[in-house]
Amino acid sequence: MPTIDVNGIRLCYDVQGDPRGEPILLIAGLGLQLISWPETFCRTLVEHGFRVIRFDNRDSGLSSKMSHLGRPNLGMAFFRSMFHFPLHAGYALDDMAADAVGLLDVLGVERAHVVGASMGGMIAQLIAGKYPERTLTLTSVMSTSSRVGLPGPTLAASSALFASPRNPRDFDSVVDHFVHLFRVIGSPKYPTPAAELRRRVMESVRRNATVNGTARQLMAIAASGDRVMLLRTIKAPTLVIHGTADPLVPVAGGRDVAYLVPGAELREIEGMGHDIPPGLEVMLAELIAAHCKGVTMTEARQA
Repeated sequence: MPTIDVNGIRLCYDVQGDPRGEPILLIAGLGLQLISWPETFCRTLVEHGFRVIRFDNRDSGLSSKMSHLGRPNLGMAFFRSMFHFPLHAGYALDDMAADAVGLLDVLGVERAHVVGASMGGMIAQLIAGKYPERTLTLTSVMSTSSRVGLPGPTLAASSALFASPRNPRDFDSVVDHFVHLFRVIGSPKYPTPAAELRRRVMESVRRNATVNGTARQLMAIAASGDRVMLLRTIKAPTLVIHGTADPLVPVAGGRDVAYLVPGAELREIEGMGHDIPPGLEVMLAELIAAHCKGVTMTEARQA
């Protein structure tokens, strides 16, 4: 896959669809790679005429690793956040939003439909709020406003997220670890078949697995605070998608985003967890395509 230089780092990206189609920028979640957006999901968007842009965030996949920042002490960070002490991270979500906008610059994309999942949803919110001239529409999937007081992850989800592989140097051990994590946070009504889940995890681990990079991304989330005031300023047509069975980012987070963004539409998916399982790939893509088609490129430029 091609890479480009943006903001002093290299981003790996992938583009599908008609170059003349309206661009959709897909932003992945914590520790995830561009391949976390399933091929069927992307193909459905392409079939609707969109130009689909995926990329690896900094510190994930084949994009630059910020190894010079070291591995953050997440335990100390949790302690400091409990008492509302300032957190010092090597970079913030604002930097990751600037990375995404820089990618659009290099690709010559004036405006895009911005779609983000989980941490990617946070980044997408920042783009819509801070770069309104670059945003056609916003879709925030299984994400949150990060408002203090919103429900946190379940004990099982939190334990799975912060656990480590029994043997980080053994491929099968790493795969087993992530299979367990995605099983815990996945959609109970739409479970990914065991063989397919393991295939996806193996593909991801073979491509690149960066534990320290994920920890640094987690620090960026913690250090960036909430987006309550920013969300109130967003003018782009906004769709919020959230599963009612999400154990990692409970549905209250999505409801809060929809409450804060003026005119936002909330679609709650019964039985969906914190993933895009095969049983929902087409339906979610169809929802997003319909939302994006509500604003054409011509209408946006005349606004």
